[in-house]
Amino acid sequence: MPTVKVVDITPVALSGDRTQDGEPSLAVDPEHPDQMVATAFTPDPMGGPLAPVYVSTDGGNTWVMRSIVPGGVLGQGTGDISVGFASEGGTLYAGILNAQAAAEEILRMQILRSPGISSTAPMEVLVSRDKEDQPWVVAGSVNVNGTVRDRVYVANNDLGRGTGQTATVDVSGSARTAGPPAGFTRHAIERRATTNQDGPPVRVALHPAGTVYAVFQSWQQRSGANVFFDVVVTRDDNGGVGATPFEDLKDAVDSAPGQRVDTHRFVKFGAMMGQDRLGGDLSIAVDPTDPGSVWVAWCDRVGGLTGTDYTLHVRHSTDHGQTWSTDVRTLTNAKNPALAVNTDSLLGLASQRFLEGAWKTVLELTGDDWQTTPERHVLHQAPANIPVRRGLPYLGDYMRLLTVDRDFYGVFSGNNTPDPANFPEGVTYQRHADFVSHQLLDLDNLTLVPPSVDPFFYHRAA
Repeated sequence: MPTVKVVDITPVALSGDRTQDGEPSLAVDPEHPDQMVATAFTPDPMGGPLAPVYVSTDGGNTWVMRSIVPGGVLGQGTGDISVGFASEGGTLYAGILNAQAAAEEILRMQILRSPGISSTAPMEVLVSRDKEDQPWVVAGSVNVNGTVRDRVYVANNDLGRGTGQTATVDVSGSARTAGPPAGFTRHAIERRATTNQDGPPVRVALHPAGTVYAVFQSWQQRSGANVFFDVVVTRDDNGGVGATPFEDLKDAVDSAPGQRVDTHRFVKFGAMMGQDRLGGDLSIAVDPTDPGSVWVAWCDRVGGLTGTDYTLHVRHSTDHGQTWSTDVRTLTNAKNPALAVNTDSLLGLASQRFLEGAWKTVLELTGDDWQTTPERHVLHQAPANIPVRRGLPYLGDYMRLLTVDRDFYGVFSGNNTPDPANFPEGVTYQRHADFVSHQLLDLDNLTLVPPSVDPFFYHRAA
């Protein structure tokens, strides 16, 4: 069975780090997969006005920190942050919630651009808009009349819309070269009435030929924290840049844009499990060899108001999202599903499960929707009560899994105690750590540092 490389991203220069670096994201340059950028809720260690990203140019073996993201504040990085490389040319894009605005209790989404991984200049602000939540970036490149253009999608929950139809995707067909706002246009993809908003997560999957899918939670009933929602998938066969974007998939029952994968799912939004909050779990992936083959994952409480577990579901469509299987995989007490498909049509599912008082991060790979035993890798397992939570999110509301050709790349956050038992696949630390005494050490290699939450990178090579 192929092996998986796991690396603690925190650089050696931050050996004294004690922060809660949850909610990670990852971007891998498809043309140069040794070059990648990772993010988390990491503050600038120097307390400057720019938030940092982590950069690796050697396939994730080593990482350095680079402060290039606008809107950092002392003791805090960005709010939500998601990153993505164009498939050609190396341009890096990001969607963030500006931390300076968040300090004033304003949800300010910004879409950012950097010319490449070597740039140390602050990222350029292309779009800035208030009353937004959880931007999620997916980027690609297309050849238009002999010119390569970047198509960039920033899914988000547009709480400023005022109609309750908040699931949104901002799309640009020429994001690389155009000046701000770089061609971005926002498109509401919710077409049904909601209780007063859609769920925070909106996710996008892009096929290389231009078909783009988006999935969201359509909140249909809400009483306080109790929410009933539909899982809805939309599709655009022209890259989201035509006259009627995200209207190519009509529901088989009501003919509205957006096929309902399942309905009347329940979640107690903000409920707690293993020191972390629940309710915002969602993922989608499309087979790069077949634009009609698409998977969706979400989490809900089976049994509704009287249910007790929190269940992850995976379903598969082979006809461009028109009809869907029953569950091909379920996991109880799980969150943060992350789906990706490689060029062998191998589906990867990463998730984090709360089992016997511990968080366990697992990667499963299947070529037949779990009809046979999947390839399974336990990446991390550690007590869920260490460290003690300092605010939310703890591990985070999402993590990320990507593919480049046949390889899988991912990122997760977790307890950073240097104990071999916590890493069944093995691990490499850059920060000073003693795996015999299970102690983190400061830059002097002597002073003890208490456990905290670090982002971890992993790579499963073909």
